[in-house]
Amino acid sequence: MNEILSPNAVRTLLLWYQQNKRDLPWRHTSDPYKIWISEIMLQQTRVEAVKPYYARFLKSCPDVRALAEIPEEKLMKLWEGLGYYSRARNLQKAARAVVEEHGGVMPATYEALLKLPGIGEYTAGAIASIAYGLRAPAVDGNVLRVLARVSGTDADITLPETKKHFREALARVVPEAAGDFTQSLIELGATVCAPNREPMCQSCPLRDCCAAYREGRTDEIPVRAPKKPRRIEERTVFLIRDGDRTALSKRPQKGLLSGLYELPNILGHLGEAEALAHLRSLGFEPLRIQKLENAKHVFTHIEWHMIAYDVRITPEFDGLHGRSGMLLIPNGELHQSYAIPSAFGAYVKYL
Repeated sequence: MNEILSPNAVRTLLLWYQQNKRDLPWRHTSDPYKIWISEIMLQQTRVEAVKPYYARFLKSCPDVRALAEIPEEKLMKLWEGLGYYSRARNLQKAARAVVEEHGGVMPATYEALLKLPGIGEYTAGAIASIAYGLRAPAVDGNVLRVLARVSGTDADITLPETKKHFREALARVVPEAAGDFTQSLIELGATVCAPNREPMCQSCPLRDCCAAYREGRTDEIPVRAPKKPRRIEERTVFLIRDGDRTALSKRPQKGLLSGLYELPNILGHLGEAEALAHLRSLGFEPLRIQKLENAKHVFTHIEWHMIAYDVRITPEFDGLHGRSGMLLIPNGELHQSYAIPSAFGAYVKYL
């Protein structure tokens, strides 16, 4: 059986990595905790965006016990702007499991890592290989793209069986330098055999063994099934203020942006008269209402098309507003302590 990468190709790739790897903060450590944090942050997020979050997160949560014990609101504030907030919640669930079941030490086997909340096959393989030097394969989107082109496959890389095939194929060729091998494939996919642009084949260490390059099919491979169109949701957002305080509501504990604080909003686009009627039904007495600009935010499967109103109200309450269930928070405290999803960025800028 031909291996997906020959021993010579593996050696060439490792040499290329040593000469071309980017200087990234999580590459200066073998601490499995720090590598885990970086891998979770890098899911669905660009490297340059992650760097400041990574540094700030480790300052507040330098080890697994600190992460297990940090209050949820502070954790959400640390994560604010990274999106996909379930990642942060799963980090804390996993940290608590590590403290309770592993004495505060990250487990050192692929199988044990895989049992932790929020750690899938790729992340378990990345931690196992990079932190512990285990010969475990790690197949993310970057690695899938590289292997699909090298092999010349027409298989749909979005299918679980395709990923399983490549994970099994990669497991047979992981060398002793497992951590560098994992990072070399990720690096190649991120910088040379990159997504959403023409691959830089002339700079690729695997060019000589790449079927897609040899056959002139790099624009056809990898194959992906077409994505379903996103669902459009129209929403009306309210910036409800009295002086320097702003009303916040809390989202349900399940579903999109679960458990986060947000600017009050409602499904549908309301005209000014409808907006005033809605606010009065919640127990507010608006003094002034002003239309703000429209905004759009794209989630994975949904797009919010938002209109918004800046509403000034009479200073009616402190703390929890019983009828609406909202909190009225001083803006300084809001910015410092409350994680507001970036979906509302177009309107939080007014505070």
